[in-house]
Amino acid sequence: MQCKKDENLKMCTCTYEYCNKKGLCCECIAYHRQRGEIPGCFFSADAERTYDRSLKFFIKSISK
Repeated sequence: MQCKKDENLKMCTCTYEYCNKKGLCCECIAYHRQRGEIPGCFFSADAERTYDRSLKFFIKSISK
C-alpha cells in the first residue's frame, strides 16, 4: 500500500508544525499508541492545541 501523504496533509488537523509524521497517519498512530496516547486529529480544535495527547485528557475533552 502506498502512502497518500499529500492527500493526508490536506485533512490533517494537527497543529504541531515540527512533527516529522505529519501526513503519515500510520506512523502517527503507531507513535502515539506506543506511548499510550491519542493522535491530535481525534481531538477538537481547542483540545488539540494543548498538545496534551493523553487518554485521560481525551476522555475529559469529549465529556463536555
